Amino acid sequence: MFSAALRITVLPLTKGRLSSHVLPAIGTTSARFSGKAPGCLSKSNKSKSSGSQNKPRIAVIGACGGIGQPLALLLKLNPSIGELILVDKDNMAGVAADLSHIETPAKVSHFTTQNPGDALKGGVDIIVLPAGVPRKPGMKRSDLFVSNAKVVYDTAKAMGEHSPDSILLIITNPVNSVVPVACEVLKNQGKLNPKKIFGASTLDSVRAATFIGEITNTDPREVVVPLIGGHSGTTIIPLLSRSHPSVTLEGEKRDEFVKKLQNAGTAVVQAKAGKGSATLAMAYAGSRLCFGIIRAMQGESNVVESAYVVSDIYPELKYLATPLLLGKNGIEKNLGLGKMNDYETDLFCKAVPQMKKDVALGEKYVKEQGGGKSIC
Repeated sequence: MFSAALRITVLPLTKGRLSSHVLPAIGTTSARFSGKAPGCLSKSNKSKSSGSQNKPRIAVIGACGGIGQPLALLLKLNPSIGELILVDKDNMAGVAADLSHIETPAKVSHFTTQNPGDALKGGVDIIVLPAGVPRKPGMKRSDLFVSNAKVVYDTAKAMGEHSPDSILLIITNPVNSVVPVACEVLKNQGKLNPKKIFGASTLDSVRAATFIGEITNTDPREVVVPLIGGHSGTTIIPLLSRSHPSVTLEGEKRDEFVKKLQNAGTAVVQAKAGKGSATLAMAYAGSRLCFGIIRAMQGESNVVESAYVVSDIYPELKYLATPLLLGKNGIEKNLGLGKMNDYETDLFCKAVPQMKKDVALGEKYVKEQGGGKSIC
């Protein structure tokens, strides 16, 4: 038997629950220390069928892509999911057949289509959207906007028409601009519920914990660094002053950490030398946010994750990434910016103009497609 210390990524499953060796508990600090894998079932829940009311139906739009396939795998491993609906313009039959052989309760269905509405007509609980063009060397996240805005636009339109009560989790980049695209589309339809729209900035939290773990020789699973701002470059703002366990970085070391975090995505793109962007870590981070949403939907309390959402926390910004308390219907409470030191305040203030531009880009796109007023 493998030693627990190795943290093997071979996937050991115990009956009826996911081993903590595969997906350690995440989200709130208390959950992370509990050793319980996200979404694990109690004995009383094990007998319920995969289609039971408390097990969500999840559609993954772009499930055949570099993020979509590993993300679908991680979702399939969660016994709290009732059905996975895999959607892509490329042939999904093979991926769906392969995934369906894993001995976990989630049923697997698939749609090969360019119209996400085909998969949403029956209604789903959560839509996860990793579809889109990946970054290549020399590209910024903003360079992806023209191609990826249409993917988000079409998905949001289909959601409003066929499954308006769904939670929408957007992984597609540039998150800072495409989340406003989705919200404007839904607002135009009269179907916007801002508590149910999430831009996945979770990878920044994952990376921050990893990098601080390396610096302090701490198990990164026990590190929590609050993240605010957005999900690109200088808009990624770690609040080290509120990290857990407490960590103190000053001067050049602090600057190096912040720069490494803000440029981590670019570093992966360069390391892959034109063969992709951050796919595996992004799939993990996306599943982490999705699992947090599921746990809260199923009644778990004190589930906290950071995400980029519609916000009135800071008057100049309509959207902002902050820690969020999750509930049965999405965002239960926005926990806001919280206390920041002078260094963090300076980072935030310098990022505000870029975040405003990012939002304006998304809003302009929707207006050009057929009009729409600002949310605020």
